[in-house]
Amino acid sequence: MKVKTSMDEVGLKGEFKRTESKFRSFISAGENSKYPPETGRYHLIISFACPWACRCLSMIKLKGLDDVIEVTVVDPIFAKTRPDKKEDTHRGWVFSEKDKFDGAETVREFYEKHSDNADKFTVPILYDKERKEIVNNESSEIMRMLGQEMNGFATRNKEWDLYPDGLKNQIESVNEWIYPQINNGVYRSGFSQTQNAYEVAVKDVFDGLDRVEEILSKQRYIASPLYFTEADIRLFVTLVRFDEVYHGHFKCNQKCLREYQHITNYIREIYQITGIADTVNMHHIKEHYHRSHPSINVFGIVPIGSDCVADFKKAHNRDDLFLLEKQSVV
Repeated sequence: MKVKTSMDEVGLKGEFKRTESKFRSFISAGENSKYPPETGRYHLIISFACPWACRCLSMIKLKGLDDVIEVTVVDPIFAKTRPDKKEDTHRGWVFSEKDKFDGAETVREFYEKHSDNADKFTVPILYDKERKEIVNNESSEIMRMLGQEMNGFATRNKEWDLYPDGLKNQIESVNEWIYPQINNGVYRSGFSQTQNAYEVAVKDVFDGLDRVEEILSKQRYIASPLYFTEADIRLFVTLVRFDEVYHGHFKCNQKCLREYQHITNYIREIYQITGIADTVNMHHIKEHYHRSHPSINVFGIVPIGSDCVADFKKAHNRDDLFLLEKQSVV
């Protein structure tokens, strides 16, 4: 079986085409559930660099599940996953010496230890230590499991539902365009292998950002005027990386996000919610992107950047512009 990375997921017209995650089981509280909610049973493997993984870490932080689900963070820079085999050129996520997990030195080794048909070795990974099985590696589903099925163990924001029944349609409607245009759009731009594919992708990105700016000029959150939801987390993890990485490295350079007044204010508000800043490690983010994609950045030079984190800490006035009712975030 040929192993692959995102750089290999290219269509006939040079467009980036992300493949779906393969592990799609669920933690659930049903009577005969294979993976019931339990404290200390599950382990999450993430990268601070990866926006998809940081969706899940954000839920752990927002819900105060740090002592319920153990987290392992991989090294930020891709390395050879089979260093003993010269002919195997695959590069991917590796564990640091102190954070090796389940006897594996690389995420690839971890997958191959638990599956016979894995060919792409991504994070996040939700792992069941009791059954010694990978439960799920699809970030959107892990987010919901952590926010809903594990909510009984929450030590913070326990009454806070990020996917409430009354807003599910609005959340899904927003996710349907934010994912292809913005979340995955930056990758479609950066990993394009033809000029046309790139131009189509980057237009989608900025059409999406313009739409976000318009929405945020009229309401506090992306899927609701009043309620912070999972849609905000899904959007935030891309926005927070944009000016430092996607603008230059992925050639999404029509504008910087700091040129968008309402998006800038929105990023500051979310970054300043208790726990969220702990999910944003800009050193890991910049090291990973600029030093893990040699076909984009041959010499692995990491730009100094503009210290976006300092800007994220500045005061916002979203609470003055839009009254927040019924939902309290600590």
